[in-house]
Amino acid sequence: MSSIFTKIVNGEIPCYKIAEDDNYLAFLDVNPNAKGHTLCVPKFEVDKIFDMDEAHYLGLMHFARKVAIALEKTVPCKRVGMAVVGLEVPHAHVHLIPLNEMDEMRFQNKVSLSKEEFEALATSIQNNL
Repeated sequence: MSSIFTKIVNGEIPCYKIAEDDNYLAFLDVNPNAKGHTLCVPKFEVDKIFDMDEAHYLGLMHFARKVAIALEKTVPCKRVGMAVVGLEVPHAHVHLIPLNEMDEMRFQNKVSLSKEEFEALATSIQNNL
């Protein structure tokens, strides 16, 4: 069975796309810890990030770095935090979260954005890539 991220990669489920290349996709988390919370995923299914071969693992980190730099230019924050948890969806992914305080990394407090706010934010981040 395909993961929700595979369905997003395949266009079966819509997303607020930030960036993509042949191997990776970045999109806004629809249940964000903070405004701009972005997920970077490989386009191929792999459950655990450390099950990826070294080239794809390093490729994902390189891709996430590029997205994080654009995110920091777009969303006012002290820094962009990165987390790899991997329990909620069985598809390797990297969380990039604009941080102003530690609580934004705790995955307990969530922010709400409208569809229009998500769309505008995605476009703004894309413009900073």
